[in-house]
Amino acid sequence: MGARAGALEAALAYSNVIFAGAVAVWLFNTLASVVRGTGNMLLPASVVLGGSPILVTLSPALIFGWGPFPRLGVTGAAVAVVAYYAVGTLVFFAYLVSGRSLVRLSPWTVRFERALFRDILRVGAPSLVNNIQTNLTIVLLTALVGSFGTFALAGYGMGVRLEYLQIPLVFGFGSALVTMVGTNFGAGQDARARRVAWTGAAMAAGVTESIGLVAALFPHGWLALFSAEPDVLSTGATYLRIVGPTYGFFGLGLALYFASQGAGRLRWPLVAGLSRLVVAAGGGWIAVRVLGGGLSSIFVVMALALALFGTVVTVALHQGAWRLRRTP
Repeated sequence: MGARAGALEAALAYSNVIFAGAVAVWLFNTLASVVRGTGNMLLPASVVLGGSPILVTLSPALIFGWGPFPRLGVTGAAVAVVAYYAVGTLVFFAYLVSGRSLVRLSPWTVRFERALFRDILRVGAPSLVNNIQTNLTIVLLTALVGSFGTFALAGYGMGVRLEYLQIPLVFGFGSALVTMVGTNFGAGQDARARRVAWTGAAMAAGVTESIGLVAALFPHGWLALFSAEPDVLSTGATYLRIVGPTYGFFGLGLALYFASQGAGRLRWPLVAGLSRLVVAAGGGWIAVRVLGGGLSSIFVVMALALALFGTVVTVALHQGAWRLRRTP
């Protein structure tokens, strides 16, 4: 993917810890979804909002060795992330085994039922494929950018980090959309479910587009937090100026993806994710390897792919995608 020498060593040091603690990340999100499914939105929100400042403080403390903390370098950032998810998992687990939850978790009397697995995988499997598509897109694009050197890779990484941050923001809307759309759709209130979806999607698009436009107009306000290297800042600024204005499409498509989860209708979000993968990775490869384009050409293709992602899901829902597979 273009990383070499020190950059490669740092990437491996970080990723080894993250992969080792991946179970904590998985359990955190799974248990948080269970808690939300009981109607308790406050606890997951409190864990995220309360834990984020701690994570932001703990990361540099472990990286630079502040106070009593050891100096771990980039590994410290990974340790902080895993610790955050591990503690959050324990909080959710404690709540679910207590008598305060509507659904009381009893891991000592677990019985596996094939029907439940089928129902879970009907929605979970397409969601898994969607996540694979998203991450594969990022991996392939990172490899393309990496061919332009370490500075280009670093600048792109700092810029795209802002794109990643849109995901937890939209997830806040998405958590509510999954529950509200699922409740209304299950009760036969299709029209109301669609109104909820459009309202949530519009709000998510507005927030992400605002962030993208500000980043496009003032890219160094974000990038200067991470580096002062001119070549790195130049690449990051180019990315934000080109891709930032399309963040609204990303927020729109992602919110409708969550809404589609609630409706159990994930075909078109999968099509949208595949379209983004093909256009971004395939178009980026053609732009660089065939047409001889530079970094700007890759970023233009990324912007087009994000716009296509949001447009495909929006048009599909507008044309009645949820009505096509209506369960009697």
